Amino acid sequence: MANKVEIQARNMRLTDNTREYVEKKTAKLERNLQEIDEIHVELTHAKTARHANDRQVAQITVRGKGFILRTEERADDLHNAFDIAFDKMQRQVDRYKGKHYHGRGDGRSAAELFEEELPVDDTGELLPLIGKRKKFIVLPMNEEEAVEQMRLLGHDNFFVFFNAEKNSIQVLYRRRNGSYGLIEPIVG
Repeated sequence: MANKVEIQARNMRLTDNTREYVEKKTAKLERNLQEIDEIHVELTHAKTARHANDRQVAQITVRGKGFILRTEERADDLHNAFDIAFDKMQRQVDRYKGKHYHGRGDGRSAAELFEEELPVDDTGELLPLIGKRKKFIVLPMNEEEAVEQMRLLGHDNFFVFFNAEKNSIQVLYRRRNGSYGLIEPIVG
């Protein structure tokens, strides 16, 4: 078991059944990643949520030496919200473990490995933080076409497009409630 598993409830009563359920599942995280120092689970009933299916919120934060992983999910049922958040956390732990442990067997910590991987040039100066630039062709389209393209391409988070009606580059993104948002940059 991690050194500390903290479960906090807001705007609700934490039942023994829920506490046991959370403790049992969070124990699986440390089996996958031994360096976990603390697991903090916050369960909230959000009274002011716009939709009933967003009222139960589960937030999981995992802290260890040199890392913090966090996820939050909402659902109409507390156990569903926790299960979805837990599944995402397991994927984050697996991704973290893969990045920081693959091919390492020399006893160095993840922090030491990270320090070595910072890009430096021949003079010892740090290189820019942007390690990769991507260019792509943006075709003129309206907002409805952008939504359709975003769906067709399977982009879950955002889609950059040239809005032909407004004559500007815009960013379409998916909101938590499933609707879409639009970022319209204005030069200041």
